[in-house]
Amino acid sequence: MRILIVEDEHRLSNIIKKGLVEDGFAVDQAFDGEEGLYLAETEQYDLIVLDIMLPKLDGLQLCKELRRENVKTPVLMVTAKSTTEDKVAGLDSGADDYMTKPFSFIEFRSRVHALIRRSHQEISPVLKVDNLEVDPLKHSVKRGGKAINLTPKEFAVLEFLLRHKTEVVSRTMIVEHVWDYNFDGMSNVIDVFVVSLRKKIDGGFPKKLIQTIHGVGYKVDN
Repeated sequence: MRILIVEDEHRLSNIIKKGLVEDGFAVDQAFDGEEGLYLAETEQYDLIVLDIMLPKLDGLQLCKELRRENVKTPVLMVTAKSTTEDKVAGLDSGADDYMTKPFSFIEFRSRVHALIRRSHQEISPVLKVDNLEVDPLKHSVKRGGKAINLTPKEFAVLEFLLRHKTEVVSRTMIVEHVWDYNFDGMSNVIDVFVVSLRKKIDGGFPKKLIQTIHGVGYKVDN
């Protein structure tokens, strides 16, 4: 999953990024509203973390502009503005959730996962296909009750495939949602990760869940 942080306080932005990367997310950063709007319009994100008080273009106007353009990416506003009126203004601008600074990263992390889950219309936090279970909050993977160890990127690729189960997912889609802005999408790294995932997820099981759709991409199906 890929997240955009639009926050002009570099130290706070880097702290949030560090925590999200450790949690397996790909993260891009913007330090003013105009840069944030450009990235949100041109790149594919699963969530935008947005400050209100930004140089060049404030977060309220940025969010309103995205909604006017029918960009449906979930927005979590994170700001020092804490009055009821501020929260109402943030939610009325099109934000999906609102947190005030300072905040607990544990709560922030839970809200991030909840917003992503809601955007995919998922009720349970655990993703399931056949006898495969993936828990994004616990970063755990089990198949047939057996624990499977994955690297952070392997986990991210598998999570993306499961969030789009039964759909064909192209390599470009995986790149856009699992790697950050600096990734070289021309490499064969996607195929390498899928081969590794197959060995770990499908190895030893008669039923193969990760399928290759030749010339198109991959999908996970029951």
